[in-house]
Amino acid sequence: MAERSFKKEVQQLRIGAGEEFRGEGILAVTKALLQCGVGYVAGYQGSPISHLMDVLADAQEILDELGVHFEASASEATAAATLAASVMYPIRGAVTWKSTVGTNVASDALANLASGGVTGGALIVVGEDYGEGSSIMQERTHAFAMKSQIWLLDPRPNLESMVKAVEDGFQLSEASNTPVILQLRIRGCHVHGRFIAKDNKRPPLSLGQALDNPVRDTSRIVLPPASFQHEHEKIQARWPAAIKYIKENKLNELFDGEHGELGLILQGGLYNGVIRALQLLGLADTFGNSRIPLYVMNVTYPVVDDEIRSFCEHKKAVLLIEEGQPNYIEQNLNTILRQAGMDTALAGKDVLPLAGEYTTAVIRDGLQAFLSKHSPGLLHEVADAPAASKPLMKEQVVQFQRKPTVVPAPSPSLANVVPPRPAGFCTGCPERPIFAALTLAQDKLGEHHIACDIGCHLFSILPPFNLGATTMGYGLGASSAAAFNVPSSKRPISIMGDGGFWHNGLSSGIGNAVFNKYDGVIIIVDNYYSAATGGQDVLSSRARNATKSTNNPIEAAVRGVGVKWLRTLDRTYDVAKVQATIEEALTTPEKGPKVIIAQSECMLNKQRRTKPIFAQAVKSGKRAVKERFGVDPDVCTGDHACIRLSGCPSLSVKESEDPLKEDPIAYVDNTCVGCGNCGEVAHAAVLCPSFYRADIIHNPNRWDLLKAGMRRSVIGFLQRRRQTQLARQAL
Repeated sequence: MAERSFKKEVQQLRIGAGEEFRGEGILAVTKALLQCGVGYVAGYQGSPISHLMDVLADAQEILDELGVHFEASASEATAAATLAASVMYPIRGAVTWKSTVGTNVASDALANLASGGVTGGALIVVGEDYGEGSSIMQERTHAFAMKSQIWLLDPRPNLESMVKAVEDGFQLSEASNTPVILQLRIRGCHVHGRFIAKDNKRPPLSLGQALDNPVRDTSRIVLPPASFQHEHEKIQARWPAAIKYIKENKLNELFDGEHGELGLILQGGLYNGVIRALQLLGLADTFGNSRIPLYVMNVTYPVVDDEIRSFCEHKKAVLLIEEGQPNYIEQNLNTILRQAGMDTALAGKDVLPLAGEYTTAVIRDGLQAFLSKHSPGLLHEVADAPAASKPLMKEQVVQFQRKPTVVPAPSPSLANVVPPRPAGFCTGCPERPIFAALTLAQDKLGEHHIACDIGCHLFSILPPFNLGATTMGYGLGASSAAAFNVPSSKRPISIMGDGGFWHNGLSSGIGNAVFNKYDGVIIIVDNYYSAATGGQDVLSSRARNATKSTNNPIEAAVRGVGVKWLRTLDRTYDVAKVQATIEEALTTPEKGPKVIIAQSECMLNKQRRTKPIFAQAVKSGKRAVKERFGVDPDVCTGDHACIRLSGCPSLSVKESEDPLKEDPIAYVDNTCVGCGNCGEVAHAAVLCPSFYRADIIHNPNRWDLLKAGMRRSVIGFLQRRRQTQLARQAL
């Protein structure tokens, strides 16, 4: 169950030539794949291209009609290896994943693919997760493209350019027998727009036809002596073929401007930000026409030397706008210009930040610094121009020239009032009680080394749990504790999720632990989905998936590789039981890996699944019960230990109405989903009995109404008696 359904939107994929397509970037890329006659698509979900996998899954009927094979791969390595179908056969194939972490996983297959080359077009669509909104380490795909000689496209972030880049990518791949990476930035994936569609195409050669007529070319197999020849083939044949295609088909774009003595060279994906920055400085109009010439690199690798020299010729200075580090393109351009003996000044990281996301404000400030050095008169000209000819008022432009915008630091007084809001688990998340139990176990047995993993459970490193020392990669939790397989009074603990388990953890984590007689504790968090990437099904999901094999227990796989000590917990909200199991694993005299499988359904996906059913039942007049939890204000002491051990967003504080209680008391707001974790934690930690459960009954039956009436009568009687007693005491 993915976090979003595209069943309605995918119907646009059927439109034909001449019709206008409207929608999101991801949907447009899918349409482009179908227009190009793709034969197969595979991939692994991850931001910002998770929705591409979800769109393809929802479009299965359309793909079947066109004879396109789609597969949700077990990992990025699996997806990359799928492109082997394009090595021997003229079949176009596309794969997708989150970069750079996905590219790292896929690197072995990609390196072999790039070495032997391809016959059919091979397109790798990567979500370039770079910038402040990213959840991963900050690296660039550019390095891998250079290392393996894979051509890299970075189109302007609008639907027309992105759709064209898909077409260009396949054609460039076939023209040069080289796989091509299409890099889509976060904003490009989610940008909305329109373009004129073409007809969808069936693949000229189907996968079935290829199987019926097998082809074998040893020169494409990465094995000596062919592997030694591939390096020469890349440089002597494929590179020139790629350069020729890029130049002849004008994949890179040139936009003229009236100030020809200057120039801007930029990655295609930064185009929108650059134009907006120019507008803010009065150097571009509202239609995006720049007064300074632009050379837009929709292909960032390989760099076309002739085009660079031609653009820079007769220019006094050029600014290269290259996001991230290292400055690969800047180094390349400096080499091109100096070898050509050109004296054009090349600016780049000297006026722009060395690292970090190039937002509009960052680019604007870099442009100001560049112009102040190489053409200060242009800034004055803009400032003195009539207000009607500029997007901004004169006073705004002058202000920009005097100093860059500085974001004010948060007020200390505000920081005291508004507490920090670190990323955390969703309301009702079944993983929260696991880490509450682990916290309680460590309170009893002392602190242990804990190796974390990629996934929702990584939030355990933040308050209120503050658990975990490292995270090395998806499914590598157990592996990253392997060095600690030494005699000690304390066993190491490692975490992995069910998504990471099936992605990489079974072999590299569990299998490795069994083989090396690892004596630590491995906790596998099984929430039924690949929850962190959008709630997609995995092998062990409980759902009945029409196109996938699910309901394959993790327990069976773990026992299958030789684990002897195994405990399966089917309700993580039982904090006391989880705590006892963790303590048993840490203290048992039995040697070898101790594996705990902690199972409960992801609350976010559970709500997506049950809310429509509940709403329909209420609407149709059926009896429906919703659980809610609360805190008795008369019992709560205001200790707040429940909050420190739970951290649930629905568990907050409010002012006490009791004048004898100065501290705020705990309070459960209306976002509560009734998981019961707060009460379970309070019970396991022997805190207080202030938590209660309330059942909200919709469409109550006669028995419900009778019980409610009896309760009101009894409570009313007790309240009246108490008031009478208080009145007598007052007299």
